[in-house]
Amino acid sequence: MVNRVVKEKTKTSTAGTSNNRGFTLIELTVVVFLISLMLLIAVPRVRDTILSDDLKKTVTRLMNMTYDLRHESVRNHVDYILHFDLSTGTICSYSVDMTPEAVSEVKKRAWRLPDDVRIADIYYFDRQKISEGEVTIRFFKKGYIQPAVLHLSRGERTFTLIFHPFLTTIETKDSYIEYRYAG
Repeated sequence: MVNRVVKEKTKTSTAGTSNNRGFTLIELTVVVFLISLMLLIAVPRVRDTILSDDLKKTVTRLMNMTYDLRHESVRNHVDYILHFDLSTGTICSYSVDMTPEAVSEVKKRAWRLPDDVRIADIYYFDRQKISEGEVTIRFFKKGYIQPAVLHLSRGERTFTLIFHPFLTTIETKDSYIEYRYAG
């Protein structure tokens, strides 16, 4: 009988102190899900912020500009000019039917390259490289482009953009390519 009383006291004493409750599987699953969701949203933004590269952004913007100019020239049945001022690092576009005053206004509002990005040189497939002054690439109303090669650089890195006359996309290379047109 003494044994029985001791056992009952043990049972009640351990049951009375077990107020420390653990987490359920559902609670843990919800917490893991919420943390995963926050990481899914935050990590790409942080990565893009840390690894943002002005040279790649410039290449992407130029490619978008050329794509738009090609489509505008075909749609409006007028030639367009992509104008580069190598000394100031500005780029603008205009149609050939604009007045000289309107072209001058467009040049004043030209897009400026980021400070650390510069146009190393441009050359047409039938001429020498041009590394200073003003250069243009023509987008014809029939859908083709004046063939040219453009080199953008930032520090030691260089991108090559190749404007093929009849392709709808601009070919890009993540290095300085001496390109010779065999056409």
